[in-house]
Amino acid sequence: MNSATQKLSLQGGAGVVEALLDVPADAPVRGTAVIAHPHPLFGGTMQNKVVQTLARAFVLCGWQAVRFNFRGVGASEGVYDEGRGEAADMLAVMTQVAPTGPLALAGFSFGAFVASHVLQQLVEVRPPEKVVLVGTAASRFEVAPVAPAMHERTLVLHGEQDDTVPLASVMDWARPQSLPVTVIPGVEHFFHGQLPLLKSLTVRHLLSPAYA
Repeated sequence: MNSATQKLSLQGGAGVVEALLDVPADAPVRGTAVIAHPHPLFGGTMQNKVVQTLARAFVLCGWQAVRFNFRGVGASEGVYDEGRGEAADMLAVMTQVAPTGPLALAGFSFGAFVASHVLQQLVEVRPPEKVVLVGTAASRFEVAPVAPAMHERTLVLHGEQDDTVPLASVMDWARPQSLPVTVIPGVEHFFHGQLPLLKSLTVRHLLSPAYA
C-alpha cells in the first residue's frame, strides 16, 4: 500500500501465511483489523483494490490493518479449501497479530463469506468492535448469519448492479436477520470508479459509536 507497509510471514493450518501490515502514522493504534480477500481461484489476493481500500480506511481511523493471502495464493502455502481452511487461517492470523486488544474484521466477496464464519466463532468469546462486509458472496456460499448483538457494529455494503453477486441474494440472506444492507446505486461488484465512496462509507462506520 505504501513504503511503510510491513511484510509478515505467519503460520496457518497449511503452513506459511503471507501477510501485509499497515500501521497509522504518528498516532496511537486503536486496535487491529484483519481483512480477507476475494476468491482465490478467480484471481483474489490481498492486493485487490477493494481490500486495499478497506485497509486504507481502517488505518485512517487509527486501526492497524492486516491483509493476508489465503492458502495457495502468493507465498501462502496449502491449497484452496472452500472456506473452511480459509476461516481457520483468518483466525490463526488474528491470534498471531492481535492476541489481545480491540479487534475488527472485514472481507470482500469470498472474503466476506469467510469473515462471517470467523465472526460467528468469535461473537461469544471475543466480539469484534467493527465488522465490514463488502460484496458478500451470498449467491455462491452459505454466509453465516450475523448475531443480533453485532448488528450495530456491522456494515454490509453492496452494489446495486453487482453482476457477480446479485443484490437479491444478499437481501435474501439479510432479510431473515433484519440485518441492514447499505446499497450503493449504480455500482458493480468491484466498485470501479467508486472506491473513494467505499472508503468514505467505511470510515463513517468506523468512526460511529458501537452501541451493542
